[in-house]
Amino acid sequence: MNTNLNGKIVLVTGGAGNIGAVISKSFAKQGAKVIIHYNKSKENAEKIATDIKGTAMGADLTNSTESKELFSKIIKKEGRIDVCISNAGNYPKEFAPIWEIEEERWNHTISTNLSLTYNTAREFLKHASETKKGALILIGSTAGIYGEAGHADYAAAKGAITSGLLKTLKNDAAQIGNEVRVNAVAPGWTVSEKRLEKGLDQKRVDRIISTMSLKKLATPEDVANSIIILASDSLSGHTTGQVVEIAGGMEGRLITGTR
Repeated sequence: MNTNLNGKIVLVTGGAGNIGAVISKSFAKQGAKVIIHYNKSKENAEKIATDIKGTAMGADLTNSTESKELFSKIIKKEGRIDVCISNAGNYPKEFAPIWEIEEERWNHTISTNLSLTYNTAREFLKHASETKKGALILIGSTAGIYGEAGHADYAAAKGAITSGLLKTLKNDAAQIGNEVRVNAVAPGWTVSEKRLEKGLDQKRVDRIISTMSLKKLATPEDVANSIIILASDSLSGHTTGQVVEIAGGMEGRLITGTR
């Protein structure tokens, strides 16, 4: 498969996390020069950067000033950014029905998912408006498509990313020209090697896969492979405004009524 990503400058936000690290390494395997963004995972980001001959750069992307500075640094160092993967985000660990979600948690989840994506997309498309080319890939979630009990804040943020925001960005990009594309992926339950090592609750897995055609959970590699295809102008040059679900044919979620 010739992706023609060799030599491309690729920014992966949250590029040192479980899925982000696999995305970063996957682009490197295609010959791309990868910029691994991090917020708090500096040590891990620098290790990955060393391994794949990339560059690690830190910024709080919920902060508009730091977002601008990150893009300015990359453009000054590399000359351009060809592909941007807006992968950084935050999943609240605690299960809480809407009446138990405090305003502080709600605002934090919206800020670290939706607002962060807004800052990333704004800076990348501003740059693309000058270069007249580029591929932006947003990371959503099946929570934003089917909902997720106990995580109304996360579902709302991800739903906004893969619906109104995505559709508007692809239309905004059309004002730049035919070589700027905006797409999204929406992973379902995705299990990393680290999580597998800790072991899985088989009853929970059975419940999750009961609404899926493929009776297995996704891996970070599954997510990364779909992103590679969307980022490639050779493979997806006429694809924009689309959401690719990486969820094994999921048709919804079981509602158990209990935690």
